[in-house]
Amino acid sequence: MGVSVVLVLQARGLGDLLAAVPALRALRRAEPGSRIVLAAPHRLEQIVDLISSVDELVATADPAALIWDGPAPELAVNLHGPDGASARALADTGAKRIIGHRTPGLPRLTGPRWDPEAHVADRWCQLLESEGIAADRRNLGLVPPVASISRRDCVVVHVGAGAPARRWPPDRFAAVVRHLMVLGRDVVLTGDPFERDIAVQVAAQAGLPDDRVLAGRQNLTDLAATVAGASLVISGDTGVAHLATAFGTRTVLLFGPTPPRRGGPPAHLLGRHAVLWAGQVGDPDARTPDPGLLRIGIPEVIAAVDAQLDKQDWAESSRSRYRRVG
Repeated sequence: MGVSVVLVLQARGLGDLLAAVPALRALRRAEPGSRIVLAAPHRLEQIVDLISSVDELVATADPAALIWDGPAPELAVNLHGPDGASARALADTGAKRIIGHRTPGLPRLTGPRWDPEAHVADRWCQLLESEGIAADRRNLGLVPPVASISRRDCVVVHVGAGAPARRWPPDRFAAVVRHLMVLGRDVVLTGDPFERDIAVQVAAQAGLPDDRVLAGRQNLTDLAATVAGASLVISGDTGVAHLATAFGTRTVLLFGPTPPRRGGPPAHLLGRHAVLWAGQVGDPDARTPDPGLLRIGIPEVIAAVDAQLDKQDWAESSRSRYRRVG
């Protein structure tokens, strides 16, 4: 008899994958002898390797395009969403058992109703718990990877986001970068290849040298290593914010239009994160910056940055002061 297969669907971005880490590890503990296969975008493969709970990646950028040509999974788990497309894609694999939120037209799914206000990591843990699988919401940490293109002890300013609604304006990022340069901090700008033009614009306005623009030059492993080794990460509501949480890196996070209670750092980690939020919910997929995000001003961000750097400097000083000699 072959090894049982557990197929997990999570065909979204970096932040969604990292929020699903506690659920993936819970499945690993619950199914130690099974082969866990994750259907997720191929670009996330390097991060999947850091989770240490997945045996195989099936490249899937869209649930409707999921191709499953293996034997019927013993178990299929929907960590993608409540939409019919993801539920049908798993049903079409012939899985003997499916765990997912209730979906109209699929009476096999008897899980909990979708709660749009739930924190994303809590949501997946609650889904598994509804089926008797224990999950630890705090199990978010990742071991930093080794990379060839990374920086240590720098301030990472991540200029991009998955949608224009969640992108703070480049001129405001440039003002924060100028402040950091006056403080004598080593600053790098990160982003994906599509965000390199924004990063170059920020660098030009701030007077930051071109070699500090890492956007578009790093693969995901390099980016993860840079975030893990940073003294501070400044970012909007995007995957890099989740990476910083996973590595325990201090942050200043600019939230809008989605409230941080849905996807921000979990409560037990808030001591390391300065979360700025204007209290205005909007459309996360809008094509222009969210009005609530724009209410977060440059002085407010700089004040949060200074406070976080002071905490980091104090922690570094304390470690040096109490380090054993000889």
